[in-house]
Amino acid sequence: MTDYKHLSQRLKLMAHPERLRMLDVLRRNPECVCHLEALLGRPQPYISQQVRMLHRAGVLKSEKLGQNTFYRVSDPEMLAWLDLVLGAVPVALLGRHETATACVCPQCQREPVTLYA
Repeated sequence: MTDYKHLSQRLKLMAHPERLRMLDVLRRNPECVCHLEALLGRPQPYISQQVRMLHRAGVLKSEKLGQNTFYRVSDPEMLAWLDLVLGAVPVALLGRHETATACVCPQCQREPVTLYA
């Protein structure tokens, strides 16, 4: 039987343009809030609010590394939907960190850190 409430909640998560941008970034590579802030040009409280919503919905997993928490899309259903909506991520971009000069995260400031190996 189809769970329309569940489907509706997932579609609402994807319907927000900035959350969709975040999900697109986070399906490629784990990133921290400061990195999302630099990439998306949004303030930290706004990014944190959106990440918290996605995390509570079970779409994101987190991993603490020093003072930074890195997030990634962990829900296979959401990954499949993102592939349908946005297209598959080219293999060359999977796991590739896009350095942002305005970001102070460990991945932007020195050698890339391997997460979720």
